[in-house]
Amino acid sequence: MTSVAVVYHSGYGHTAKVAKAVEEGVQSVAGVTAHLVNVNEVNDATWDVLAKADGIIFGAPTYMGGASGDFKKFADASSKVWFTQGWKNKVAGGFTNSMSMSGDKLSTLQYFVTFAMQHGMIWVGNAIPGAQKPGDPNELNRVGSWVGVMTQSDNAPAEVTPPAKDLETAKLYGARVAEYAKRLAS
Repeated sequence: MTSVAVVYHSGYGHTAKVAKAVEEGVQSVAGVTAHLVNVNEVNDATWDVLAKADGIIFGAPTYMGGASGDFKKFADASSKVWFTQGWKNKVAGGFTNSMSMSGDKLSTLQYFVTFAMQHGMIWVGNAIPGAQKPGDPNELNRVGSWVGVMTQSDNAPAEVTPPAKDLETAKLYGARVAEYAKRLAS
């Protein structure tokens, strides 16, 4: 069975909601198991799950133009894995959320790409065409990201934001990454 981990940090619950949508997408692919991993709950068992995973999708809110500090602590802790090239040739992907439409989310995704490349991973981008009406909450990939998934949350509780189409975009992306992990694992 192919395994894909969704490793994320969420400060206010919005990014956790996106992570769950990505996880749903991963689980929608026959023969693939998903593991949802909160970086604040990583332990020896979690590192083992990541070691056995065929793919890892990284997620964090964009704070001050980059990935959140809690995610960065996780990334720094992965240097032990890097020394043994433990994630080499695993599939990788990423997603981020912020309140602004841009909010410098691309910087966060570029950080994830660089992080994955340092681990020798294989990055999978987002193949959903950009929205015909950019910014329209009723369209897929409304922020127009190709590197990974960008979602936008209003200044409201996670129960009401981000919008459904952002979550559907995340779900479709999770399925895409899972499909690639499954192909490479076979």
